[in-house]
Amino acid sequence: MATQPAPLTLKAGDVPPFRLGAARLADFWALTKPEVNLLILITTFAGFYLGCSNEARPFSFLASFNTLFGTLLVASGTGTLNQYIERKFDAQMRRTARRPAAAGRLKPRSVLAFGIALAAIGSIYLAITASVLASLLALLTLLSYLFIYTPLKRRTPLCVLVGAFPGAMPPLIGWAAASAQLNIEAWMLYAIVFLWQFPHFMAIAWMYREDYSRAGYLVLPPGKLRANFMAVQSVLPCLLLVPAGLILMLLGHIRFAYLFFTLLLSSAFLVCALRLAADRSNIAARRLLSGSIIYLPLIFFLALLGKS
Repeated sequence: MATQPAPLTLKAGDVPPFRLGAARLADFWALTKPEVNLLILITTFAGFYLGCSNEARPFSFLASFNTLFGTLLVASGTGTLNQYIERKFDAQMRRTARRPAAAGRLKPRSVLAFGIALAAIGSIYLAITASVLASLLALLTLLSYLFIYTPLKRRTPLCVLVGAFPGAMPPLIGWAAASAQLNIEAWMLYAIVFLWQFPHFMAIAWMYREDYSRAGYLVLPPGKLRANFMAVQSVLPCLLLVPAGLILMLLGHIRFAYLFFTLLLSSAFLVCALRLAADRSNIAARRLLSGSIIYLPLIFFLALLGKS
C-alpha cells in the first residue's frame, strides 16, 4: 500500500511576509475604531458646514477636508489610547476580547506610541489648518474622555453622563474650525449629540450587561435598580431630543417640511426607547441601537439639507 503524504503544516515563520504585514496593518486600523469615527466625521462635517454656510464665511472643500482629517487623527488617537488603557479589562469581555491590544497581537508600547502620535499630529494639524479653538476642543475631548470618563466606568454608573460631555464635542470642533467661535446653533448641535449618546450607550450596555459586569464595569447599577436606570436613561433623553431637533431646525429657519420629518424621526427614535423600557429584552436593545445609528446621521442631514 502506498504511504499517504504527511499533511503540510505551516509554522509562524512560514507565513508569507505580506500576509503578516497586512494583518498587522489591519490591527492598527482596528485600534482607531473606524465604526465610531464615521459618526464623528458626520457630526463634525455638519458643524463645519452649518458654521460657514453664509456669505461672510463661505464653505471651502479644502478647509472642510483639513477639519475632518485633523479630527479623524485625534479621534483615532483617542480610540487607540482608550484600548491601551483598557486592554486588560477588554480581554475579560467577549465583545472586546479580540481587539488587537486585548488579544496581545500588538505590544502595549506600540499601541501607546501609535495613539500618542495620532493625537499629537491631529491636534497640531487642526491648529495650523483650521483654528486653535478647534484644536483645543479636540484636545479637551481626548483628555476628558481618557482621564475622567474612562476611569469612572469602573466606579459609578454616572460615567455615562460624564462621558456624554466629551462625546458631544465633534460638531463644536467643526463649527469652531469654520468660524473660530461658537454660537447658540453650535450648542444646539452639541445638545443633540449629548442627548443621543444616552439611548445609544444604554442599548449597548443592556445587550452586554453581563459582559460589563464580568469585567468590573459599573455602566449600569447592580441589582433591581439596573433595569429602571436603563429605562430612564433611554427614554428621557429621547423625549428631550424631540424639542431639541425642532429648535435646531427653527434656528436655521428651516421650511415646514423639514420640521415635519425631524418630528417624525425623533418620535420614531423615542418609540424604540419606550419599547426597550417596556420589554427590557436584547432584541429591543438591538433595535434601539440600530435606531440610534440611523437617527443621528439623518437628523444632521435634515439640518444640512434644510439650511436656508
